[in-house]
Amino acid sequence: MHICESIFKQFQLKPKHLLLALVTVTAWGLNFIAIHVGLEVLPPILLCAARFALTALPWVFFLPRPKAPFKLIAGYGIFTFAIQFGLLFGGMYLGLPAGLSSLVIQVQVFFSMGLAALFFRDVPGIWKVFGALISFTGIGIVASHVDGNTTFISLLLTLLSALSWAIGNIFSKKIAAQSPLALVAWGSLVATPVMLALSYIFEGPDLIVASLQNVSTDTILAVLYIVYVSSFVGYGIWGFMLNSYPTAVVTPFTLLVPVVGLVSTAFFLGEELSSWKLLACLFIIAGLVFNLLEKQIRALSSKQPKAV
Repeated sequence: MHICESIFKQFQLKPKHLLLALVTVTAWGLNFIAIHVGLEVLPPILLCAARFALTALPWVFFLPRPKAPFKLIAGYGIFTFAIQFGLLFGGMYLGLPAGLSSLVIQVQVFFSMGLAALFFRDVPGIWKVFGALISFTGIGIVASHVDGNTTFISLLLTLLSALSWAIGNIFSKKIAAQSPLALVAWGSLVATPVMLALSYIFEGPDLIVASLQNVSTDTILAVLYIVYVSSFVGYGIWGFMLNSYPTAVVTPFTLLVPVVGLVSTAFFLGEELSSWKLLACLFIIAGLVFNLLEKQIRALSSKQPKAV
């Protein structure tokens, strides 16, 4: 028993919270398959609008509004949902494969650490920064393989999506909602009219109607997964974790999302799992381990004999 407790202490999380973190990254990793399936029929902004509408309604009638100024809830909904997923879905729609999208968006870890240091003085230690740089090497490998199928604009949209997610994390910590599920529902309520308006303006009523006429069972199942597993389960747990631990402890777990994403999309969608993708995953996992074991690494460094 003491041995188990010692192992979990290395991760700076309680055992049940470590399990919750792993459930979240698995749900989000598989979510890229659902997004891919949804985008085969629905244009990206309309898919976002459907996601947020179903996440908000009817649940806002049963979940009380978080006790925070509405401007903070609006900021959370706009950045965590509307902008993040509008850009992410747009990047995938324009050619970034699902597996690579799950990898690139993890740049949010670095954005989150920087913003947390700026707004909350939640400054990461030197070893966490070093771990982040190791993981960033994996992102660099992806960037170096941008080609005709993975256009620069799709990569750029996904990077901006990661920045929006990081900003949304700041709003989440400021709100510190007692019920993360309520925050997800009310944040989605804010995002819904924004995405509906943008879909009407940029995608047009003809494309919207044609897409809805072609909705299949697979499309419906994909949307339901995005809404109830990715949004409610994933962001509900994520909000709880951000309220319970420092940002620099929680956000590195999302670096496991692309590992799940790349493996699952290779298995279910037949995407190529090339050697450079595996190498990128290796760097990302190494960076995550470096972040999680910061205390142990710092302790070992302090025990090194000083030069005479």
